[in-house]
Amino acid sequence: MSGLYARRFAVAAASAALAATTGLLNAPTAQAAMPTPVLASTARTYLSQLTVSAEGSSDGYSRTKFPHWITQSGTCNTREVVLKRDGTNVQQDSSCAAVSGTWYSQYDGASLSAASNLDIDHVVPLAEAWRSGASGWTTAKRQDFANDLTRPQLIAVTGSVNRSKGDKDPAKWLPPRTAYRCVYARAWVHVKHHYGLSVDAAEKSALQGILNGC
Repeated sequence: MSGLYARRFAVAAASAALAATTGLLNAPTAQAAMPTPVLASTARTYLSQLTVSAEGSSDGYSRTKFPHWITQSGTCNTREVVLKRDGTNVQQDSSCAAVSGTWYSQYDGASLSAASNLDIDHVVPLAEAWRSGASGWTTAKRQDFANDLTRPQLIAVTGSVNRSKGDKDPAKWLPPRTAYRCVYARAWVHVKHHYGLSVDAAEKSALQGILNGC
């Protein structure tokens, strides 16, 4: 019996290892990720409720007006919490920095093994939020927005892809991995609706086009 048990254990271990390896090559369905955005049907309703207006000015904008990354627990700040949440087998040192692990970047389908190659993207960029109504918020509300772990606002992605996005809205930029665009649009509308941010006409049209195909 002990020999049979050992063989079964070896087979199970090999299967688990194979599943883990394939999970790095394909989007890992069991991996923790950002909070799930509202369904497409709800997002379409939310989108119809958003104020449509020309995008405001960037005058006065600064990332420092959206304090981040703030301490979430112990020595862990928001960035490290998201890296831990979005990765697989993430190991952290005593200062909570991610020293090992693997990450699947939903925006471009890349598998990464160094935290330094990842950015934490604000799905609705800070500058975009500023131009859509956040310029009138208190600093405390802007801090909540920039560190929001409850809504689908923060996600670990390939740094270079995040930088190509910049502060563009969905009329000007979408994730290169087309399979993720529906989730992205749902998340965008979810966040804007929760925070009462406006959309411009081109942004709304782009979002409608995506959500109607979800």
